[in-house]
Amino acid sequence: LYGAIEMTPYDVIRVAGAEIPRVVVVLGVVTIVNLVFVLLFYKELKLSAFDPALSTSVGFNARFMHYLLMVNVAVTAVASFESVGNILVVAMFVVPPATAYLLTERLSMMIFLSAVIAMLSAQLGHLSAVIVPHAFGFRSTSTSGMMALCAGLLFFVVSLVSPRNGVIVRIARRQKLALRILSEDLLALLYRMDERSPGCTVSAAKLSSVLLTRPWLASWLMHRHVRTGHLIQAESGYHLTDAGRRLGAVLVRSHRLWEQYLVAEGGVAMDRIHGQAEKLEHFTNRELRDRLDEVTAAPSTDPHGSRIPSERAT
Repeated sequence: LYGAIEMTPYDVIRVAGAEIPRVVVVLGVVTIVNLVFVLLFYKELKLSAFDPALSTSVGFNARFMHYLLMVNVAVTAVASFESVGNILVVAMFVVPPATAYLLTERLSMMIFLSAVIAMLSAQLGHLSAVIVPHAFGFRSTSTSGMMALCAGLLFFVVSLVSPRNGVIVRIARRQKLALRILSEDLLALLYRMDERSPGCTVSAAKLSSVLLTRPWLASWLMHRHVRTGHLIQAESGYHLTDAGRRLGAVLVRSHRLWEQYLVAEGGVAMDRIHGQAEKLEHFTNRELRDRLDEVTAAPSTDPHGSRIPSERAT
């Protein structure tokens, strides 16, 4: 049966007196050709794929390498279509490399991982085609389909746990950034309160209501600041230490310099500068603060009239 991998043992040829499935011979030859091609032209393929202009300029015709690669792909596809069917061929052309790309950015490692993932998909798919259907009262199912399914499942798992671009990693990064911003907002808020009423103490409930966050989260962040030496816990609440006051001054200075810059240089309306400065203050280092201070002519107050802390205070 054309393209049915289950039928390959019945189509045999004699090689050195032994009966070997014809598919094994055909795909074995194709595999050897592909390996030799990649090993011989790896440098040329890599250069022509990533920088065709440079490849051609140094003597490796990028267009010729492209067509040579396409010939190998076409030969592999035709041989595989006849042997294992179109579903498995398309799945193995696309899914293992896509899965490997989530795990590495090095081409050599990506090729190796693609081969490993493809072999793992084939093994798991074959076993699943034999074992899984019994749980539902069937004898077996399509081996090619189960191999493609296993390849897809591997891609799904890797897309979740990939250390570089995995969904879980991205969520964790966003949560970590959100916590950092909230933690810094807490110190900046306490600094502003301390400006108006030096030495004041503030409860976790008060801070959570002002920052519009959950009380337990505000309480946890404040306890963390106590452990890091930025806050002191008193009976009536929390207040800043000298270290916490310096960090708060850094954030407030960044915020007010951005407000001054947005008004003086950006022409932004007064009612819009606070929200933008609120975001920018968390990504402003010393070099950028000095640049903002220079561009805005070292202002002592922001557009609202609030004093801008000096760099020495930070």
